[in-house]
Amino acid sequence: MLGIYEKALPKDISWYERLRLAKTLGFNFVELSIDETDERLARLDWTKSQRKEIRDASFTLDMPILSMCLSAHRRYPLGSTDPSKQAHGLDIMKKAVDLAVDLGIRSIQLAGYDVYYEAKSIGTRHNFIKNLKKSVAIAANKSVVLSIEIMDDPFINSISKFYEIKSQIPSPYLQVYPDLGNLSAWPENQVGHELEKGIGAISQIHLKDTLAVTDQFSGQFKNVAFGAGCVDFIGCLKTLKRLNYSGSFVMEMWSEMSEQPLIEIEKAKAVVLPLLKEAGYA
Repeated sequence: MLGIYEKALPKDISWYERLRLAKTLGFNFVELSIDETDERLARLDWTKSQRKEIRDASFTLDMPILSMCLSAHRRYPLGSTDPSKQAHGLDIMKKAVDLAVDLGIRSIQLAGYDVYYEAKSIGTRHNFIKNLKKSVAIAANKSVVLSIEIMDDPFINSISKFYEIKSQIPSPYLQVYPDLGNLSAWPENQVGHELEKGIGAISQIHLKDTLAVTDQFSGQFKNVAFGAGCVDFIGCLKTLKRLNYSGSFVMEMWSEMSEQPLIEIEKAKAVVLPLLKEAGYA
């Protein structure tokens, strides 16, 4: 199963048009975005009729929305030193889980940051784990899986670091969402071993290329053309196939405001699809 991140598709179109376009392009599902902007945060307050309209479009087109990229916690982090931001972050989590239930979303991807715009500390780590535990309980109550993405940030930039968190919240409703680009960009990661270590907890995988972090360069984690970065896609995909990974992949792109987003998507597919096929993913 190959999905497409919503932000790859044209922005100013209806959900029916977005889902139809994803199907026309040959994808199996769409990943919805709830980011830190007011526009996308407002989706958490969609009415029942708005949610039904999207579900009806999904059913009619046979194009599900299977996952949610919930990056809103960059603005309202679970690890914040501000109690009001922590509370707002938990409220976002409750609303996101309810939206997932209404739209048929199985997995909510959480960005692996304790805080994003604040200084990190032992305290922000503590707050993150405390509130993540509450979030997992909220999600588990509705049978929704929370999946922490491996990030462009040292806090959780490896599957090994994810397990440091999961060891304190041993729940089947807390899993990991490796981004092959982010995982590969950090030179300390042995990528193949990381995938082997995490195979029992991987819920979904982002396909994205990156430029690696070095002593002189902070890395580039977005808008790197597939095949132009540091990711050994075929090595990663063959490793996952050997490990019997049968979950889905999502092409992560940010071409929604591009003058020619469909051309960019087709170029990316021309790289990604042969790699998936070579690794044994039809």
